[in-house]
Amino acid sequence: MSQEEIRLIHTQLRTAQDKYTYFLLAIAASAIAFSVQITKTEAFSLSLVPLGLAVLSWGGSFFAGCRQIEYVNSTLYANAEYLKVRAGVHPEAGSHPSYIQAASEGIMDAMKSNSNKANAFGKSQFRLLILGGVLFIIWHLVEMAARSVVGN
Repeated sequence: MSQEEIRLIHTQLRTAQDKYTYFLLAIAASAIAFSVQITKTEAFSLSLVPLGLAVLSWGGSFFAGCRQIEYVNSTLYANAEYLKVRAGVHPEAGSHPSYIQAASEGIMDAMKSNSNKANAFGKSQFRLLILGGVLFIIWHLVEMAARSVVGN
C-alpha cells in the first residue's frame, strides 16, 4: 500500500470519526433543548427527577464529546510535531540525534496519553447519551403512570 493510499484511508477515517462525534453532540444538545421545551410550563415535582437526571446525563455526554475533540486535536498537533522532530527540522530538537530521540519519546508518550483519554471520553460520550435516553423513557413511563392514577 502506498503512502498516498495510507494517507487517504487515514483522512477518511478521521472524517468519519469527527462526523460521529459531532452527530452525538447534536443529539445531546437537541435532547436537552427538547426536555426544556416540553417542561417549560411544568411546576417542579418529584416525577421530574428522572428527566433531570437524563438532562444531566446528556450534559455529561456533551462535555465528554467536547473533551474528546480537544484530546484528538492535541494528539494531531503532537503528531505534527513528532514528524518535524523525526525529520530533524523541529526548532528545539534540531538535527542532534540524542535530542531527536528524547523529543520523539516524549511526544510519543504524550500522544499515547492523549489518545487514551480521547478514547475514554468518546466511550463516555456514547454511554452517557444512551443513559440519558433510558432515563428519559423512565421519566415518560412515570408520567404516564401518574396520569393513569389521576385519571382513575
